[in-house]
Amino acid sequence: MNFYIITLGCKVNQYESELMAELLTSAGYTKAESYNSCDICIINSCTVTATGDAKNRKYVHRVRRENPDCIVVLCGCMPQAFADQTELFDGCDIVMGNTARRDIVPVIDEYLLTRQQIIRITPHEKDEAFEPMRISAFNERTRACIKIQDGCNRFCTYCIIPYARGRVRSKPLEVIRDEALELAKNGFKEVVLVGINLSTYGQELDSNIYDAVKAVCEIEGIERVRLGSIEPERMTEDILAKLAAEEKFCPHFHLSLQAGCDNTLKRMRRHYDTAEYARIVADIRRLFENPSITTDVMVGFVGESEEDFETSVAFCDEIGFAKTHVFPYSRRKGTAADRMDGHIDERIKHARADIMIAHTLEQQRKFMQSQVDSVQPVLFETRSKDGYHEGFTKNYTKVKVKDESIIGGEILDVHITEAYDDYCVGEVVR
Repeated sequence: MNFYIITLGCKVNQYESELMAELLTSAGYTKAESYNSCDICIINSCTVTATGDAKNRKYVHRVRRENPDCIVVLCGCMPQAFADQTELFDGCDIVMGNTARRDIVPVIDEYLLTRQQIIRITPHEKDEAFEPMRISAFNERTRACIKIQDGCNRFCTYCIIPYARGRVRSKPLEVIRDEALELAKNGFKEVVLVGINLSTYGQELDSNIYDAVKAVCEIEGIERVRLGSIEPERMTEDILAKLAAEEKFCPHFHLSLQAGCDNTLKRMRRHYDTAEYARIVADIRRLFENPSITTDVMVGFVGESEEDFETSVAFCDEIGFAKTHVFPYSRRKGTAADRMDGHIDERIKHARADIMIAHTLEQQRKFMQSQVDSVQPVLFETRSKDGYHEGFTKNYTKVKVKDESIIGGEILDVHITEAYDDYCVGEVVR
């Protein structure tokens, strides 16, 4: 039998899909080319927003309609967060939460014997351990992710993720080293460390995110180590200085902001203010050579006044992000914000998003322009239809080069000659 996995959401979900794919392949299942031609379709869900939930259901219905005989598996964050809402699972043969992905093979085998719907969702426990998991490849790319952390203890007022992911827990350092070593043996040159609240890595193990970075940097064959999305917490000057001393560490920080206004941050129950955030950014720019700082910004949160919004825009202008993901607040059942007074009209939210996007795009153009005339090492990954080879610098700037001699997976010095809205063009330095 064959299988196809549809992955929605973050890099943690991508990692977990790769884990399930390796488990299924090891058990004798084969990968299908699409959900239309598979015997088993696994939908690894995201539940960050209500829009995400709608997308999960859309894929379930689409797969059921276009491939009615296949086994539909819904797993991940949505079933874990809403285990009691069984109407969400209509059309699914197997439903699994976030606590036992390693059971994917025996659960499918069980279904094949009974052909009866299986719902396997175990609640998170207070002191649960990090689920044993490791992979040896990652979607046949030159860059691989290693999930090193799971869960969140923060309970921001807009967020359902602590209910879907449980409390903070971390992968032991020795397991991270072994996994990175296996990926290096399989030709991966760059590793991205990912987690749900990545900056809290190791807080229950008497270690920190630097220890995890150092463990991977020590692996021969791994030439680059970067972090996935991080929260501002625990990003102290000491940790940043240690990271800056690691030659393989990539100075790209996707540092979650959510709002550039202290009033809004308080209503969100974020655990920092704009002054602390600005201090972290200043430390990064002082300690690292040519860093990039990217972020997420939410507009139209509950109670956000016009003055609050303008303050947030001004703060983002002040920071000058290399790239910003801007999105309107999405009301989320089960969260504290859903029950708060002061929800903003949808038209106002989208108008504010347009204004914020215009400001952040201007900052993005300035950052791209700042890369022109520099020489940057680029890890080349793909070749586009227009003949350009594409790759990324250490600070995660996309670079395109037209050079027939480039081989995917190479790291080459590139002289950047032109800048566009979201990428640069350059020439290989021979």
